[in-house]
Amino acid sequence: MKTPIDQNQVGCRFCGSKDQKEFVAQERMFRLPGSFLYQECLTCGSIQLKKSPENLGSFYPEQYYSFLDLQASPNWKKVLKKIRLKIFLAAGILSPSYGYWLGKVHRRFDQKIADIGCGNGQLLYELHASGYTNLSGFDPFIPENKRLDEGIHLYKMSFDQAEGLYDLIMMHHSFEHLEDPRQVLSTCFEKLNPGGQLLIRCPVADAEVWKEKREYWVQLDAPRHLIIPSVSGLGILADQTGFTLEEVEFDSDAFQFWGTEAYERNQPLDPQQILPVYTSKELKEMKQKALLFNQEGKGDQACFYLTKPIKS
Repeated sequence: MKTPIDQNQVGCRFCGSKDQKEFVAQERMFRLPGSFLYQECLTCGSIQLKKSPENLGSFYPEQYYSFLDLQASPNWKKVLKKIRLKIFLAAGILSPSYGYWLGKVHRRFDQKIADIGCGNGQLLYELHASGYTNLSGFDPFIPENKRLDEGIHLYKMSFDQAEGLYDLIMMHHSFEHLEDPRQVLSTCFEKLNPGGQLLIRCPVADAEVWKEKREYWVQLDAPRHLIIPSVSGLGILADQTGFTLEEVEFDSDAFQFWGTEAYERNQPLDPQQILPVYTSKELKEMKQKALLFNQEGKGDQACFYLTKPIKS
């Protein structure tokens, strides 16, 4: 996943089209200096940063959300989490707070799972507390290799350096931080067992908010988001790399509205300062609007369920 992109030859990194529209964006989460040239594909609608800054790591400061301290649970709470998950998997109720998607990718509690862009490992910790036993996280930006518990290992490396095969590979809002989506999907394909699953949750360029607000869209997140696919763009690339795209599920929420409005007001992304501006009625209306956008395929993020065919 570290092979540099040839800036002189690259078209759309999803569909390959050379028909691109350029625009300039700024870093808005922390209001750091700099302007960044992006390309919007006029064929499939996907978005990509034309050239990554050499100092990209400096845009991931210590206060970046994925590096916050891990929140551990007492033993009694772990017992409740295990019970809750079993009820959810059996009856579809009491969905775990970390994700509805688990009901669609669960096969066994000992399935071998990799989380790409794991950050502090909070998601893997929650999965382990709920009963999963074979968990690995990969993130080149974490300080060091670490074992959180028996059955949870975090590795300071990119996933192409990982050894062995996996039953489930997950990317929860990390895919958009990787420069070459074709190489990412090819690596994941190679490292999945036949019949294995790839789960990608990421912003999508189908978003109505992106079309209306453009450079102020909160999930453009320049320059950390190097790529943002459209649904059709990722579908094309998934097919070309051998995957079967089983389902696309929009799962955006009110963040797309209040985060974008904050950027329009030139505010940094601090929910404690932003959210008190709104009444409970306004926040409820944003939530309802997000649900409607998801139903209409206009939300600003989606969950992609992909499978490696048993015979490939």
